[in-house]
Amino acid sequence: MSVKIMSLFKQADPVCVGATSSGSDIPALAAADRRSKKKFGGFTRLATTFLSGTVLSGVADSAWAQGPASAAARLFSSSEVILASVIVGALGAALLAAVWLVRQRGNMEAESLEMRSALSDAQQRISKYEALIADKNRRIVVWESGPSKPEFLGHLPAETGAPQEDRDFLAFGRWMRANSASDLEKAIETLRGEARSFDLVVETNRDEILEVQGRVSGGKAFVRFIALNNLRAELAELKIERERLTGSISLFHSLLDAIEQPVWRRNAQGKITWVNHAYSDAVDAPTPVHAIEEGREFLGTIAREKIRATATPTSPFHDRVSTVVGGNRTMFDVVDVTVLNGSAGMAIDVSEAETVREELKRTLKSHAETLDHLASPVAIFDGEHRLQFYNQAFVQMWDLDLPFLESRPGNSEVLDKLRSEGKLPEQLNWRSWKEGALSVYQSLDTKTDLWHLPNGQTLRVIATAHPRGGATWVFENLTEQVDLETRYNTLVQVQGETIDHLSEGVAVFGPDGRIRLSNPAFRALWGITADEAKPGTHIKAIEAACGPSYDKPDGWKRFGQILTAFDDERPSLQGTFELYSGLILDYAATPLPNAQTMFTFVDMTASARAERALKEKNEALQKADEIKNDFVQHVSYELRSPLTNIIGFTDLLKTPGIGELNERQSEYIDHISTSSSVLLTIVNDILDLATVDAGIMQLNYSEIAVDDLLDDVAMQIADRLHENNITLEITAPAGLGTIVADEQRLKQILMKLLTNATNFSPEGAAITLNCWRDIDDVFFSVSDKGPGIPPEMLKMVFDRFKAQAKGGKRSGAGLGLSIVESFVNLHHGDVSIDSRAGQGTTVTCRIPAGSRMHSVAAE
Repeated sequence: MSVKIMSLFKQADPVCVGATSSGSDIPALAAADRRSKKKFGGFTRLATTFLSGTVLSGVADSAWAQGPASAAARLFSSSEVILASVIVGALGAALLAAVWLVRQRGNMEAESLEMRSALSDAQQRISKYEALIADKNRRIVVWESGPSKPEFLGHLPAETGAPQEDRDFLAFGRWMRANSASDLEKAIETLRGEARSFDLVVETNRDEILEVQGRVSGGKAFVRFIALNNLRAELAELKIERERLTGSISLFHSLLDAIEQPVWRRNAQGKITWVNHAYSDAVDAPTPVHAIEEGREFLGTIAREKIRATATPTSPFHDRVSTVVGGNRTMFDVVDVTVLNGSAGMAIDVSEAETVREELKRTLKSHAETLDHLASPVAIFDGEHRLQFYNQAFVQMWDLDLPFLESRPGNSEVLDKLRSEGKLPEQLNWRSWKEGALSVYQSLDTKTDLWHLPNGQTLRVIATAHPRGGATWVFENLTEQVDLETRYNTLVQVQGETIDHLSEGVAVFGPDGRIRLSNPAFRALWGITADEAKPGTHIKAIEAACGPSYDKPDGWKRFGQILTAFDDERPSLQGTFELYSGLILDYAATPLPNAQTMFTFVDMTASARAERALKEKNEALQKADEIKNDFVQHVSYELRSPLTNIIGFTDLLKTPGIGELNERQSEYIDHISTSSSVLLTIVNDILDLATVDAGIMQLNYSEIAVDDLLDDVAMQIADRLHENNITLEITAPAGLGTIVADEQRLKQILMKLLTNATNFSPEGAAITLNCWRDIDDVFFSVSDKGPGIPPEMLKMVFDRFKAQAKGGKRSGAGLGLSIVESFVNLHHGDVSIDSRAGQGTTVTCRIPAGSRMHSVAAE
């Protein structure tokens, strides 16, 4: 029976489950199923309890009414009755449950319809909210609680610079300003960790403003990014700017509180509104607040009224003001700035500086008086390179105008004026030389240089830079010292050259028996080397070296005895002996000052000496001729080739394809090119002269049209004329015809003459090239309006390396006219010069026209 009851309950459960599973919406049906199970379970428990209690109660009552003993018997004997009662109760409960379930099913269907309608409304609202959230001007990031990937809704405008990709959006440091990204990351971390809401305004790298709001709802963290437009963006920018200004003001207040100078601020009515601690200390106030509340003034009334009367927004007040601080009168440098809503000022204590300045003035005055009495010229320049002091010796040496010196000219101006007046040595590159002289201002060490002035004076220039700027120039006149040194050196050189070129052998020994000097004739007579007779060699070593030539007692052994004797007076000695080589020598020992002794040896073998001298001279001339030819050939390659390479590579560096040069590099390249060209010209001139002297120069004669020759020369000299602002006038009659000559050498002659005339002509002047001919000759004449050649120089104008730099723009090697004379002579012509001081110079060359040249060329 009990088995049947359990099977009945098992059959009842599926009915309930099936009834609750008839809905279409899963969440709604699940809720309904939970409610039906709850109701059904309660009803079943109630019915079972009721039936069981009723049956058991009836049985128990009937059993206990008959007695306890019979009650148990009756209870067990009437088990069938109890079982029947239970079955009846179960059937009744099942019927009641069936009726209840039918009614509940109807209720659940109504609830399911209601839930479907609510779900549809919720979905519509969600779609509406998503459409609102997906605005192009905002973006929402949602984080679930715990570690999870964020959810992104909406987008920001592209002009804000915010990435569109979700994985790049959270990398705030890539598209936001560094401070904004840092503040936002900290705020999000606090939002997710501590559920603390925030409102921020951030800036992107494109200067766009975004409003960021952080909230927590339903266990989720929401961060909304909103792109601000128009007024809201302006308000956000103003908010950011306000925060910046507030921070800056706070920073400046902290800075001003930390400095030792009193600082104050006043409102438009002149009342103090803020002061720093230095101000409160200066007015003996406990704190800045007390100083403001009590209205303690740092400056006196007169000073404040003066500031109020003179200070304007465009012209701040700046002056020295005296006031009392700590009971002492103190001098302050006061600066007061006025604006529309008030003013602000600062006072700097300059009392100590004033004391030091006065002391410095007294010291400088004392130094100036001392320097003014020095014989050496002294000039002091300040940190701006302007003349600060000069003594009388400086004025006398340079002969400069006092008004010019009193105008405090710059150091560069002084050098330029001295150069314009011809008081400084001429330089190939004046700008480079001046920059080198003025580099003392950047130098840590004293610079010393020698200046050889055009008037013949020699100066030692000592320039010392000051630690705080400026420099001191001291000019020491070394003219007499250099002259004496030069004369002494010249005397020594003349003496040495004289001894070296004597035919007699000369050797001088000191009191210690060591040789001091000897000439080549001495070494040649005794057959010893220069190393064996070098200064400092003892006479014993000389005796050993000369022994193979003559070792008899009356020779070097006797000379040694004379030198090493202890006699107070060294006797003179003369004699003659014949060397083993056959030479007959006259010798003489002559005492010299300072206990020195000179030995002289004269070769008396006249015939042998003459023969040997002729042979040696002939061999020397032949060797010199060979060396000269070898030198010309060797130098032609060894000098011209490297110079050509230097000029070529310099021109290559100027081309744009190699790379751009800065201004200084371009200037240096131009200097290299110019210097290389000048050096190549000098080398070519020297080689030409060497070739002429060696007699190996060959002229390539050809028939040349004189008109074409003049045109070519004018074209070649055009750049030089333009550079010096000189005009060339060519005077030649029509129909000059031709000339038989070496065209290259003839052009070289004319170029040398024109270059020389250009060098000595003043700017804006004109030089003249005249050409005419007679029956046999063609004449070329070049005239200039330069300073002319002094009469004493006319005799040396054709000498080599005799450059006349006075009055010329460039100082050359002095080979131009020498080359002209050599080439004209090779053409069997001649050169003449007509020059007068101050009236210019005219150089005329006569070249045979060609009939005689034809015969020479044929030979």
